[in-house]
This record gives sequence, structure tokens and C-alpha cells, in this order.
Amino acid sequence: MGHRKQSAPRHGSLAFRPRARFKRLTPRIRFWPEVEGETRLLGFAGYRVGMTHGFTIDTSDSSPFKGKEVFTPITIIETPPLSIVGVRLYGNSPQGLRVIWEGWARNLPENVKRRIGSLANRKEPAEPQVPEGIAEKTREVRVLVATQPHLAGLGKKTPEVFEIGVGGGSVAERISYAMSLLGREVGAKEVLEEGAYVDVFAVTKGKGFQGVVKRFRVKILDRKSNKTRRGVATLGPWKPAGVMYTVPRPGQMGFMQRLVRNLQVLKIVENPGEINPAGGFHKYGIIRSQAVILNGSVPGTPKRLVKIRVSARKHYAKPKQPPVLTHVNIRRAVAA
Repeated sequence: MGHRKQSAPRHGSLAFRPRARFKRLTPRIRFWPEVEGETRLLGFAGYRVGMTHGFTIDTSDSSPFKGKEVFTPITIIETPPLSIVGVRLYGNSPQGLRVIWEGWARNLPENVKRRIGSLANRKEPAEPQVPEGIAEKTREVRVLVATQPHLAGLGKKTPEVFEIGVGGGSVAERISYAMSLLGREVGAKEVLEEGAYVDVFAVTKGKGFQGVVKRFRVKILDRKSNKTRRGVATLGPWKPAGVMYTVPRPGQMGFMQRLVRNLQVLKIVENPGEINPAGGFHKYGIIRSQAVILNGSVPGTPKRLVKIRVSARKHYAKPKQPPVLTHVNIRRAVAA
């Protein structure tokens, strides 16, 4: 008899448990890093357009290809300006962070009322004023932002409303900076920098209910298998009398929040005509506002919201020379 393989590495990482559908389309950021230097916003958001490839000039000192053109997979994210609609100050409590003060802009964009219906009936508000001495109690400063999907041509008007952290400087400087942004629009150029590293949060593409072969890459059993072929050979021992959580089982696949760390910002495109292909991008269409080109892949489907945060691990790393994007592969009309 030939040798029979008795063991193999397990299929499917246990780090992503539970494998359940995410509750919403918008990802959630739970942590904002402490950064030094000038006061600034620590994140932005945009809509995933799609992937393509390009060529960049390698500027890394440790790379054997320094100074040469290298093939680079890239992801394009359309980033319309964000409206700063509110400011929140967080303080400590026995249960953790809690809101100790909140102020909303006086003139809110009309589309925000589509998301928060209670704002439609509010009376003429006064200009919010930060109470004196509250900086001593404040631990974190965040701004409430609203996206503007109508500027991206997505076919919807209802914005997403969420928080973005404010970093740098002292607490008093962060509060003053956040209040100066209240009621304004902020573009990607004011938050992101070419060559800097960012973390990307997104909800992955949903694949529905799947079996163990597709969900965990379990091996398809032999043709003469006694029972099933597209399943696990055993669910475990008789004792303990139960199926352990480590055993691959069918269930939901995809539509889960994922974080991709340390993607480099290759370029911030202010003129969308530079990268728009003839006829638009597949399943997305024409880019109508600013766009950010990232090095690498980003989870999600076209038109899905993607949140971009200053890298938690490499927010201090700035290259001596930002990357030079020499070519982006897009379909152009052939000249006659």
C-alpha cells in the first residue's frame, strides 16, 4: 500500500470569527492613532471604483529596483469632498469614553436630513459654543462628517454620516481646529498626502451561503467516498459529544468588515479626466470628482464606501521622495 497522508494544515483562519454578515454597508473604525505635528484630520472616505495596474518609479533606498519602473497593482477610490456637520468631544467614564459635548453646524446640507430625519424639524439653531474649561475633561476630539454621493454620480442622494478623529497638537488646539471646520467642506488633498501610508476599512463582497469547499477550501473527497464529497470527512470525535468550533462548517461567506494596513497613496487626482476610460469604469461609470490611487488591493465592490485612516503603525513614515506614477492602464478610444 502507498503512504496515506494522516495530517494537513487546517483550512480557514480562526482569526476571523465569527464569520457572520456585517450589520451595515458602512465599515466602522474603532481606533484613531496618536500623531505628532500639526493638528489635522486622521481619516477620509470615498467610493471604490475598481482595480487596474500601472507603472511607478521605485524610490525605496533598500530596493534593488530603485530608480526603475516597476509593475504595480493599484486601486482607484473616488473621494468627493466631505461636509463637516458636527463636532464631538469625548471624556473618560467608568464604562470608557462617553460624549461630554456635541455641536452641530448651523447650516446643514439638505441631503443630511435624508439620513437623520429628526434634523428636518429642528428650529433655527444658534451657533454652537464650546463651554469654557471643557478641554481639561476632553480625551478625544472627533468631527461628524457627511459624504456627498451626488457629486460622485452614484445615483443616490442619501449620505453616510460618521466620525473622523482629530489628531496632532494639544487638546485645546484640536477643539479649535475642529470648530474652524464646522460647516465647511474638506477635500482629500487637505487630509491625505502622496507617498504616505494609510489603513483602509471596507465591507467585503458578499457571496451568500456557501459550503465548506468554497468557504474553507476543504479538499474534495475521493470519487469512491462513502457519503459526501464536498464536505469534511469527519466532524470530530465521539467525546466530547459536540462539534468543535474549529471544524469547517457551511455558512455565510463574505460581506464582512476587513482592514488592510499600510497601503501607500500613489497619487491624488484632482482632474478626473486624467484617468477616466472611454465609457467609464466597469460597474462604476465615470469619475466626476477627485480620486485617490492606492498601491495594492482594497476589499469591497464598486460603489461601496471605503474609509481611509492614517496608518496606525506607519503614520510617522514619510518617504524622502513620493512615488512617481508614470502610467495607469485604462481603456482609451482608438484613434482613427
